[in-house]
Amino acid sequence: MTKTKRMNALMYVVLIIVSIISVFPLYWMVIASTNKSVDVTRGTLLPGAAFIDNLKSLFAQQPVQRAMFNSFKYAIILTLLALVICSLAGYGFEIYHDKGKDAVMSVLLLAMMVPFVATMVPLFRLFSSAGMLNTTPAVILPTISTPFLIMMFRQSARSFPHDIIEAARIDGLNELQIFFRMFIPTMRSTYAAAMTITFMNAWNNYLWPKVIILDDNSVTMPMLVANLTEGYVTDYGVLMLAVLLCSLPTIIIFFLLQKSFAEGITGAVK
Repeated sequence: MTKTKRMNALMYVVLIIVSIISVFPLYWMVIASTNKSVDVTRGTLLPGAAFIDNLKSLFAQQPVQRAMFNSFKYAIILTLLALVICSLAGYGFEIYHDKGKDAVMSVLLLAMMVPFVATMVPLFRLFSSAGMLNTTPAVILPTISTPFLIMMFRQSARSFPHDIIEAARIDGLNELQIFFRMFIPTMRSTYAAAMTITFMNAWNNYLWPKVIILDDNSVTMPMLVANLTEGYVTDYGVLMLAVLLCSLPTIIIFFLLQKSFAEGITGAVK
């Protein structure tokens, strides 16, 4: 065996090992959801026969339908608004470029270093004084625009030909028509990547909804999963089934958009 073949064989062995390690948590989650709590604690790696019992117990203990509906509602509304607002901002920062906008962009990028927990108390007091606790806008507004998405769309806008913009202006299109009719269709992969990132972050968001939501009818899926661990005894089979149901939407979204996600991320950093 030549040196090249040995290196290739070693590379494949390493990749197989890394792939198994990466997939194992997902496998463990699926297997644990089909077993009883005692079997999960024992570390069984084989499918069980308790999936239906765990499902009935989960729906009896927690408002799964309501939590799923709330999570979809918050995630979809936030994703749509964030895509429009952040893409408009990124487009404006690049197409109408000047030194003042560079300074504003620098401030936005510095804001990325401020942890959310540092602003959580002022935000809570702000929404409380405005009488917006336990409302959909209160959940969505703090994360409706992020410096990362604005920077991502600004980087993508750099590859958008300015000659097309000038030609469209000569043909009589206004700035919004140029944005919606020309920029958005051209940057589909960037929008797909941004949508994947935003939806996953919105769906998995736990801390802020936990702080701002005071009504059990507005609970989200991450909050529902956390509720299952707050009792004296935790049913790990039911818990892992809830984690599985909570993970499925983000897994499906990522696999459906993984090609566009890769293209959009690559285009954004060129």
